[in-house]
Amino acid sequence: MKKKFLIIQTAFIGDVILATPVINNLYQSNIPIEIDVLVKKENASVLKNHSQINQLFTLDKSSKFSSALSLIRHFRKKKYDVVINLQRFTTSGLITAFSGGAIRIGFDKNPLSLFYSKKYSHTIGDGTHEVDRNLKLIEDWVSTPDRMPNLLLSNEEIQEIKKFQNKSYVCLAPASVWATKEAPESIWVKTISQTSQKIQCFYLIGGPGDFDKCEKIKEAVKDREIINLCGKLNLRTSAALMKDASMNYVNDSAPLHLASSVNAPVRAFFCSTSPAFGFGPLSSDSKIIEVQNLQCKPCGLHGHKSCPKGHFRCGKELIL
Repeated sequence: MKKKFLIIQTAFIGDVILATPVINNLYQSNIPIEIDVLVKKENASVLKNHSQINQLFTLDKSSKFSSALSLIRHFRKKKYDVVINLQRFTTSGLITAFSGGAIRIGFDKNPLSLFYSKKYSHTIGDGTHEVDRNLKLIEDWVSTPDRMPNLLLSNEEIQEIKKFQNKSYVCLAPASVWATKEAPESIWVKTISQTSQKIQCFYLIGGPGDFDKCEKIKEAVKDREIINLCGKLNLRTSAALMKDASMNYVNDSAPLHLASSVNAPVRAFFCSTSPAFGFGPLSSDSKIIEVQNLQCKPCGLHGHKSCPKGHFRCGKELIL
């Protein structure tokens, strides 16, 4: 009989991508297994049609408490053998604690971790990658895990972006949820301008809300072919496009992890944050670009709406 696992990661898109090594390694282990996954409703598209996932559940954070209670009732009926919570905050801890799972595993930072069967430390800032922190939670089943994220793109998704691949190209993802994680417009303009003339096209990628930001970059460079694809691709087809790009330029944000998920070449701008937090690129061809020796950097785990010091040197002084 298959063991039933539930994996919980209800944080941001990048965190969901960095949870895929847990799914992939458990699926490929020697134990007969069935894996369900819980993510935030708005992040479900990241794992859409993932062939290793039996059932994908979503938490609606607009009605968080009622959604959590409904999920708990359903999970108790499922009778999971193992529930693994990769999230460190209260709602996911509540779901884990009352899931009815025979074994409940997670991080000790979660305020409900006293109800776990087994808990692990989660230290940010010592250089340990988030993938390795996550994989520690499945050490009882997987001894030598594969660290690489993998979204397992479908043939249909790969074929969907073929129309953009009839010339050499570079992808750029200039936007982030946090302003101090975004390299300034001038950096993106300089990146395009300094790229070899052998590159025939530049694709600007992001969500619909990033279109205007990217349009300004496009308008600032008159002598290169630049196509604004913001809102025209989903996360998975964006990853498919990044996979075969000559290079990808990203911030410390979700597109960085999309690049890792397809082992795409990437250059990552780290402005107000630090790769020591454990969210750097994992691609074999990757490089971090950041300003060194700033006393005010990093100024927070996630970033800010504006520079707390008012100068934003960590972005403005980036050197390619």
